[in-house]
Parts: sequence; C-alpha cells; structure tokens
Amino acid sequence: METVTHYGRETAYEVVDRGSDGPPICCIHGSGGSHDVWDGQRPLADHAPLVTVDLSGHGESDDIDASAGYSALSAYADDVLAVVEATDAAVLVGNSLGGAVVLHILLEREFDPAAAVLTGTGARLGVLEDLLAWLRSDFERAVEFLHGPDRLFHDPDSGLRERSMERMHDTGQAVTRRDFLTSHEFDVRDRVDEIDTPTLAVYGEYDQLTPPWFHEYLADEIDEARLVEIEDAAHLAMIERPTAFNTVVDEFLSEIDGDRNRDWY
Repeated sequence: METVTHYGRETAYEVVDRGSDGPPICCIHGSGGSHDVWDGQRPLADHAPLVTVDLSGHGESDDIDASAGYSALSAYADDVLAVVEATDAAVLVGNSLGGAVVLHILLEREFDPAAAVLTGTGARLGVLEDLLAWLRSDFERAVEFLHGPDRLFHDPDSGLRERSMERMHDTGQAVTRRDFLTSHEFDVRDRVDEIDTPTLAVYGEYDQLTPPWFHEYLADEIDEARLVEIEDAAHLAMIERPTAFNTVVDEFLSEIDGDRNRDWY
C-alpha cells in the first residue's frame, strides 16, 4: 500500500499498474469496506492503472474526527481527491457510500473527471431505521442482516460471505455506523441533473439495498448516462460478478473513447 498525506492524516491506496496507457481508474468502496472490495477489478489494469482507496478510518488509512453526515462525506471526498492528485486518476468508480462520495465530488468540487461509474448507489441513500438501531446497539445483528439474501450479495459462496463479514468487523462498529449514518443523510436528488460527466450506472439485478430504480433515476437525471444491469448479483455486483462488471466498465470507457475521440486504451 502507498500513502498520501493531507490535512494531517495519511490515506492509504493501492495501485495496480501493468504498463497500460489508459487514464487511471480510482475505485471507492462503500460503508464498512476497504480497498480490497475491488480485487476482482484487477483485470481492468490491462487497459488502465487501477487505484483503490481506503477511506479514512478504513483499512490502513488514518481515521478522522468528523461527525456523520456532510462532515464525514466531505472528509472522504478529500481522501479521494488527495489520491487522485497523487496518481493522476481520471475516472472515478464508486460503490454505495463510495458512489455518494463520487456524486459529492461531481457536484461540490472543482475536479472534473473524464468519466464516472456509480454502482449500488443512488442520489438518496436512506437506511432502514431498524438497521440504524442495530448498528448502534447490536452490531453483530446488523452485519448478519446486511449479509442476508439479496442485500450485499444475491447468492455468494460461504467463503465470499465470510470474508465480507470479516472486512466489516475489521472496520469496526463506530466507523461502519458513521458510514451508514452519512449515507442516510445523503440526498442530492434536487441537484443530480447538474452533472454533465459521462456516467455509467450499474446495478445488481436483486439488490434490495439500492434497488434498480435508484440507478434508473440516476440514468434519467444525468445527461446521456448509461444504465446496465448485472444479472444474478445484488449490492456488491463488482465482487459477486466481477467478470460481468468489468466487461460493462470496459465497454463504457471504450464508448467514451469513441464519443470523445480520446486515446483511452
């Protein structure tokens, strides 16, 4: 892992660079996650360097003293932009809370990426009140709930499910709860139509946490956004169906290359 120092803290990130000429792709994980949720995307590095970030308090990154909501979201955006500057990343890929971070950057910050991929996310990310209560008082129950059928995964093998649960426990109750509270407060439905960045919205067929219509809304509101379904997957489609996910991202970036006549690959 490499690190970049900003605002008095270190943010960790990993780069997979196989010597390709495409613009680096920066991937941002969701609530309770870490950079390794994107391990299945390593084949994308055949076309462009792949950068995966640990947001503050996750993985190997320093934590922040920020309250849940806008303050935490803004700090997470700072993490991403520090890594973007260090790696020259030009494409942002965000899952769940990571998608909210990407939307925040597109709407609030000066950085103008060449393209964005939003998966398992939405312009609003309300969280079930029961889940918020369990995150406060019964973390084990919250983790079990999230790993129930058609939430984070549709039909994972036991090893995949267990690794995901371990990752969330490693992140810990306090940070994971902060993540979900931050998601719960996120709502840019009144502004999402301001985005003019080429955008791909990707959803898992069975996702109950951010259902297909969340992504349909993004595709309808963002000018010329693309919409793609990943079959036999739920919220973490990039983990559950990595080959299908990578294929649609590759195709999207190739389309952008054709539209803009840029030498992406």
